[in-house]
Amino acid sequence: MIARLLAMLLRLLFLAMLGAGFVAVAIYKDYDAALNAPLAIGEKPVVYNVEPGTSFRTVVNDLRERGWWTHPSGYFLWQVRQRGIGGRLKSGEYEIVPGMTALQLMDHLISGKTVQHQVTLLEGWTFAQVRAEIEKSDVLRQTLKGLDDAAVMARLGHAGEHPEGRFFPDTYHVTRTTTDLDLLKRAHGRMEQVLREAWEKRADGLPYRDAGEALIMASIVEKETALAAERPQIASVFVQRLARGMKLQTDPTVIYGIGKSYDGNIRRRDLETDTPYNTYTRAGLPPTPIAMPGKDAIVAALNPADMDALYFVARGDGSHAFSRTLDEHNQAVAKYQLGPAGGKGAAGRAVQ
Repeated sequence: MIARLLAMLLRLLFLAMLGAGFVAVAIYKDYDAALNAPLAIGEKPVVYNVEPGTSFRTVVNDLRERGWWTHPSGYFLWQVRQRGIGGRLKSGEYEIVPGMTALQLMDHLISGKTVQHQVTLLEGWTFAQVRAEIEKSDVLRQTLKGLDDAAVMARLGHAGEHPEGRFFPDTYHVTRTTTDLDLLKRAHGRMEQVLREAWEKRADGLPYRDAGEALIMASIVEKETALAAERPQIASVFVQRLARGMKLQTDPTVIYGIGKSYDGNIRRRDLETDTPYNTYTRAGLPPTPIAMPGKDAIVAALNPADMDALYFVARGDGSHAFSRTLDEHNQAVAKYQLGPAGGKGAAGRAVQ
């Protein structure tokens, strides 16, 4: 009797173990299939944002709420523990593409390969325009609003430095974790690098005391023409005038000195009103750059064309006519500035 009962118990135990084995196998197959099945995001890529401090538990719960992960949360979290990646989740925006599995998503969320956005700072912009562009961005985290320019430069670690022209115009790739200060640091560092490299390759005999003066000249060249091919020629005129002690007589510096009251027209009284930036009333370079120069303008200021022109005037089509003498220049002014073209340009007025 006892032997029969014992045999029955052993049989039941075997059946239970066998059943448990089948269940375990079924659970494992479901677990493996779930981790390797495409997330149910639909047919188009989606952007998923991971906030700072988010855990994988929060992620999988969110995925379930969205209907992208329809399996037990434990499957997801067990795999996270098995792989030892629980503390490696990186914040930011991630693109999830159709066909991506949970396993691939885990790798993606610890990779830091977040969605990149673009912020473009244009050549010839003033620092005021740069700040306005940054402040209107809905991607950058705003930390500088309400601070004046001096406070911003102090936050950048350049207290006392005038900000004009100190940031390199370019298209910068940022994420939603990038701050406005981060972007300005990158642009400032990039300008320092470009200017330093160009300064090391400068032509001999230039009338600059340092790279800062070359940057001022580059900003003038930037504002004077949009034609890259003409920048070395424009730079040559200004470099020769500077070296000879002639006034630069360039309208963009006058406009910068007028400031916010500039209405789009330069009048004779503007040319005669003295400001630190009026190169019709003052010799030499203005005290600071007047805008952000691009690399072409910087290179041109440090490697001007080999020519002997001291004047130029706009032809009205975006190009300029260059002259060696004042008489030639006055004839060009009569032809291009006073004639039907009606163009105007720096060193382009009938003055010396």
